Amino acid sequence: MKDLKVTHYDSLETRSADERIGAQLAALNGQIARVAAAPSACRIDGRPLADLASLSALPVLRKSDLVAWQKENPPFGGILTANVAHIFQSPGPIYEPGGVSHDWWRMGRFLHACGVGKADIVQNCFGYHLTPAGMIFENGARAVGAAVLPAGTGQTDLQVRAAVDIGTTAYAGTPDYLKIILDRADEMGERLAITKAAVGGGALFPSLRKEYADRGIACLQCYATADLGNIAYESPAQEGMIIDEGVIVEIVRPGTGDPVPEGEVGEVVVTTLNPDYPLIRFATGDLSAVMPGQSPCGRTNMRIKGWMGRADQTTKIKGMFVRPEQVADFVARHAEVARARVIATREGEMDVMTVQVEAPEGAGSDYERSVADVLKLKGRVEIVAPGSLPNDGKVIDDQRVYD
Repeated sequence: MKDLKVTHYDSLETRSADERIGAQLAALNGQIARVAAAPSACRIDGRPLADLASLSALPVLRKSDLVAWQKENPPFGGILTANVAHIFQSPGPIYEPGGVSHDWWRMGRFLHACGVGKADIVQNCFGYHLTPAGMIFENGARAVGAAVLPAGTGQTDLQVRAAVDIGTTAYAGTPDYLKIILDRADEMGERLAITKAAVGGGALFPSLRKEYADRGIACLQCYATADLGNIAYESPAQEGMIIDEGVIVEIVRPGTGDPVPEGEVGEVVVTTLNPDYPLIRFATGDLSAVMPGQSPCGRTNMRIKGWMGRADQTTKIKGMFVRPEQVADFVARHAEVARARVIATREGEMDVMTVQVEAPEGAGSDYERSVADVLKLKGRVEIVAPGSLPNDGKVIDDQRVYD
């Protein structure tokens, strides 16, 4: 492999396994002590653990638990929180805290791996409205000293104009949207100075990464959530995703919480070591597997293979989660609809959502509007004959190919 010319964010990335385990155990027991100060937090007691392996004996915390707890005890379900500067909303609804202290979501580590630093202007095309992605990446950009254009989503012509006028050098946003900006710049006869891209919120398909590389843009992806911040990230080695230093990640058998052997696909369960918001054994619903060995870039933490699907049927389309309960809500709104199925596909380099609806002929004049209202995404609607959808219990069918 060619020389990666690696510089690391800090010494935590290259510490030994024993150093990391010792530090994580101490931080974990600190989190447990904080939880004990608020007995409802994560519903566990305050006894310290003897080793990291004992973590698997604690209960798994699911998003559905957070929804129920937050209804009982708003806004954060009784989970002990500190240094809260923002409150965000995600589908559920679930409310998450956000802080403004240095690298609060640990996104600076990923941006550093992307080569973003003080000389860069980051065009941040993640949303700033209600959801935290925009603030997550802005906080990370501050941590590495980069300037930020808080561009948000949409208004592509203005995005191009701004990128040209201020000399944007780095992009942050979903994988697909950068292509839209670049293609529009071509149509406008403009040449952009973007050479780095830090993406998340959806799958980075190999063909799209290659297209960016052909344009001289190095594109890396991270794995992050609104609740946890950065979980794992790519380095220039592009061999799996390296676990962030501020979390403990387990890969467990879905539905059990029991760790699976290395290499076996299971659900990603994360314990965050952020003292401001202690989530312990938080189930993401995502599937992945541990990769053996260490990254050639010199970072020594565990690696995972990246996103490998969902443990449930929840699927991310165009950067937004679509959940089975949303499909059920759509069906409940229309008495004539027997069943519905969401199908995720790709056309070119863009996600496409099609909703197949079992309904009588002539129905469906308002289905597209209802789909957009309930699923929070626009999609095609196909009316199919009652009884024609497969009887397999599947309401979300992800037909995209990830390798």
